[in-house]
Amino acid sequence: MLADAVRALREEALATNERRLLVLAGSREATADAAERALDAADVPMGDRTVVADRRICAAEELSLDESTSLLGTTRTTVVLDCHDQTRPNAIGRAVGAVDGGGLLVLLTPPLDAWPTAPDGLADSLAAPPFTADAVTGHFRRRLVDTLRAHPGVAIYDADSGTLERDGLTHPALRVRWVDDGGDGTRGDRTFPEAAYDACLTDDQRAAVAALESLHDAGVVVLSADRGRGKSSAAGLAAGALVAEGRRVLVTAPGSRNAREVLARAEELLESLGSLDGADGRRVVSTTGGELRFLDPPEATHRVGEFDAVVVDEAAALPVDTLAAFLAGPPVAYATTVHGYEGTGRGFDVRFRDRLADAGREVTDVTMTEPIRYAAGDPVEVWAFRALLLDAGPPADQLVTDAAPDACEYRTLDAEALLADENRLREAFGLLVLAHYRTEPDDLARLLDAPNVAVRALLHDGHVVAVALLAREGGLSADRRRRMYEGERVRGNMLPDLLTSQLRDEDAGEPVGVRVLRIATHHAVRSRGLGSRLLDEVVAELRAGGPWPDPVDYLGVGYGATPDLLRFWERNGFRSVHLSTTRNDRSGEHSALMVRPLTDAGRELHDRSATFLARRLPSVLADALDGADPDVVRGVLAATDAPVPLDLTAREWRLVASAAYGPGMYDAAPRPFRGLATRALVDGVDALDASAERLLVRKVLQARDWEWVADDLSYVSKRATMRSLGDAYRPLVDRYGTDVAAEEAARYR
Repeated sequence: MLADAVRALREEALATNERRLLVLAGSREATADAAERALDAADVPMGDRTVVADRRICAAEELSLDESTSLLGTTRTTVVLDCHDQTRPNAIGRAVGAVDGGGLLVLLTPPLDAWPTAPDGLADSLAAPPFTADAVTGHFRRRLVDTLRAHPGVAIYDADSGTLERDGLTHPALRVRWVDDGGDGTRGDRTFPEAAYDACLTDDQRAAVAALESLHDAGVVVLSADRGRGKSSAAGLAAGALVAEGRRVLVTAPGSRNAREVLARAEELLESLGSLDGADGRRVVSTTGGELRFLDPPEATHRVGEFDAVVVDEAAALPVDTLAAFLAGPPVAYATTVHGYEGTGRGFDVRFRDRLADAGREVTDVTMTEPIRYAAGDPVEVWAFRALLLDAGPPADQLVTDAAPDACEYRTLDAEALLADENRLREAFGLLVLAHYRTEPDDLARLLDAPNVAVRALLHDGHVVAVALLAREGGLSADRRRRMYEGERVRGNMLPDLLTSQLRDEDAGEPVGVRVLRIATHHAVRSRGLGSRLLDEVVAELRAGGPWPDPVDYLGVGYGATPDLLRFWERNGFRSVHLSTTRNDRSGEHSALMVRPLTDAGRELHDRSATFLARRLPSVLADALDGADPDVVRGVLAATDAPVPLDLTAREWRLVASAAYGPGMYDAAPRPFRGLATRALVDGVDALDASAERLLVRKVLQARDWEWVADDLSYVSKRATMRSLGDAYRPLVDRYGTDVAAEEAARYR
């Protein structure tokens, strides 16, 4: 029965150039045996099948669940994904994305009725202490089962009983398959060889290759597409054309497997042109002296100057700083997935687009919509987008344009309610996807199942216009706090963990906190105060008892710090307690941690953390943070609520006052200037404008060289910079100075 069903499924997939999904449900042993029989019946070559599992299933290329990222940018006829040990949404998406038209995705699952409540390793990652895995629900898996039983193109086989629940056949009407006509018949001023266009399979691909001809110049090309639209192939054809001209092209991606398609298409083009001189999987060389070379991202950023052009594949999966490093080099093409099977993280669109706009380079955007590896309307793609909410989006603009803070309804969106209202689930999750660069399918499981997570929203006429994803932290036992202090990491407790392990506060995990994991406002109604209204409602609810049994002592947040975000959180009552010394791998920014106390215990935690921040930040700024954005530093200090004592001696006051009003020199003794600058930036001295504050940060707190500061802040000379620093200290001497300082200043007035 299974063999016949698989053969029929495969035949239909091949006939329609679509994928099909086969679910083998049952015990671990029965599903493994069924998988081997299914692959044999499907007649899939050994080299074109991959098994993603943490156990031995059958003869195939084997990847662990942790290695599923290796599927990005690859193509397989069949991918088998084992869901017995863990149901990982990200791994499901990656497996879907790797299956070619005519192929099969095979899921091995527990019995479907029992799957939502079966033990699952993902629960360990969703259970943040003090919660345990027993408190994790199975809502995501229940929804997954419902979609598998409802969507076309999904076959379900009960491996325990040997019965076929669904055959997965769609019995489609006869289709007219697209046939390549060899191009659009026009060349215009194109310089890539005709063979590069002849190798394209869709009009979208030809348009992308044509746009990539700008890599001859100093341009930037962004290829955006869903998975399976041929953007990597287009990039490979363009790279091959450049190599045929004798140019050196760099290709980078999260891993060499992800760049395999780019290298393969370039190799094929050079072979068709008769100019291939060799290839080894990481390098393609032409007889003209050109070369396409893969380098891992860290090495690529350091060696970019050696090449004539750059191709960055799977760009959305790379850190923003890495992407930005290529903007100062030769022409570059970024190929990025819109609804990414590597996760719906939108780092490219949310964060990198700003860097791209600031780079001052001409950007060509190409969006590819025609599927190339499988037919349009492929049922497995439709299922994956629904099951993982890859295409979730906020409500249409016209539905929310009249939303105002005082007219919106504050609502709890618990998992049961979201499962019962698919549209509301899509709106809420869609807002989170578009607003944050790291939202991914795993976050859908976290939203629906994690016991420490809650969702709150503002609704306008029933539509979600603002949403907050909240997580309970802290309230940890003394033993757990001791182990944290001694180096043990604790999942899902970011603020307590950092304050304990890095900043050596063993009691930081005792108060109960709620952290804002994500907050998003519909783009059509931003800057109206909806985010602030939502936070006010959250605070009021927490003070009244909140969604968890224990009283909440503080509301906290951690995020990649930008001046705008710092101002937003400060306006909403949050105060700085930490600025990371390293940049976030994805956002490319230093992370800020802020707290809004709600109880005396929360106030005590804030006070000692903020006091320590104000005490240590000046020395850190002169060391690990000497390259931090001065506007970020200004924002962090302005949002710091802590005493900054001024312990200047009489002699030091005379030195500062004379530097401000007379012949004194900063370089003679920087220490008193540093303490005074910190106090002024924390207090917010009205007489200091933004440029003066930036000067205090760059020269005094970050201790940068005079010439470097002059260049960075656009002063005409070192001498002008020194005069401006003296001018900046005049209002500080007047406000904070002792009688000794006043007397010294009076001598030069």
